[in-house]
Amino acid sequence: MIEDHDHEYRTGIGTDIHRLVPGRRLMLGGLHVPFGAGLAGHSDGDVVLHAVMDAMLGAATMGDIGELFPDTDPEFKDADSKELTIAVKELLEEKRWLIVNVDIIIHAEQPHLKSVKPQIKRCIASLLGVDFMAVNVKAKTNEGLGEVGTGQAIAATAMVLLKRKYKRTL
Repeated sequence: MIEDHDHEYRTGIGTDIHRLVPGRRLMLGGLHVPFGAGLAGHSDGDVVLHAVMDAMLGAATMGDIGELFPDTDPEFKDADSKELTIAVKELLEEKRWLIVNVDIIIHAEQPHLKSVKPQIKRCIASLLGVDFMAVNVKAKTNEGLGEVGTGQAIAATAMVLLKRKYKRTL
C-alpha cells in the first residue's frame, strides 16, 4: 500500500445506455464510428463520454450530467458531448481535481469496436488532458442478452480516479 499524505484520492463510476436509431451518426468516446444507426438522445447520445462525465462528477461529489446539462433545456439539444466533457473537466479543475486514470467498458453487440478502440482512447485522453496510457477502453458484447445483446442499444460504464493536493495550513 502506498501512503500519500499530500493528496486526496477519489473514485467515481458512471453508466449510460441509449437506444440505436436509424438516421443518426454513431458517436462513441468523441469519435464518429461509421455504422448504419446512431444513438438516440437529447445531445449527440455519446454513451461513452456521458459515462465518463458522470464518473468524474461522482468522484468529485458534484452531482451528475442530468443536473448540469438537463435534457429539458433546449440549449443542450444535439449538444456535442466533447464540449460537455471539456466543461466538466474545467469544473473539476476549478476544485483542484486532477484525473489520474479512466477505465471504460463499451457494451455493444454491433458494431465491432476492436479497430477503433485506440482512436477512442486517444480522443478521450486528449479531451481530458491526460496521457494516452491513463485511459483504458474495453469493448464487450452482451452475448445476445438484453437490449444491448439484441442490437437495440449501446451502453457504457466508466470508472475514474481523481486526486487533488491537500491545502497546507500553517
